[in-house]
Amino acid sequence: QVQLVESGGGSVQAGGSLRLSCAASGFLDRRNYMGWFRQAPGKEREGVAAIKTGGGSTDYADSVKGRFTISQDNAKNTVYLQMNSLKPEDTAMYYCAAGGWWLSAGTYNYWGQGTQVTVSS
Repeated sequence: QVQLVESGGGSVQAGGSLRLSCAASGFLDRRNYMGWFRQAPGKEREGVAAIKTGGGSTDYADSVKGRFTISQDNAKNTVYLQMNSLKPEDTAMYYCAAGGWWLSAGTYNYWGQGTQVTVSS
């Protein structure tokens, strides 16, 4: 069983930065991906960024390319999402997920509880 615990959310003004962390416990298949997804009120969950657990491949939503960076520390079993140049439209609950593929939410088996990110204009 894999457990995921997110941290690092909060409130920031537009143009600011936040770094989210996702600590994973349990066995992770290095062939799969870990990803960050977000869901704003009244909207569907969307993929933000994903990284292959074994290292190497990353994928980003077009809306965050050049602003967000996903990385991982395999020794700590932790994935990070560095978010720069934040915009009000980035406001959402952010979820960490594991055991899936790319930015396809339906393929992920494990989900964290979420951390709120609020960006004010």
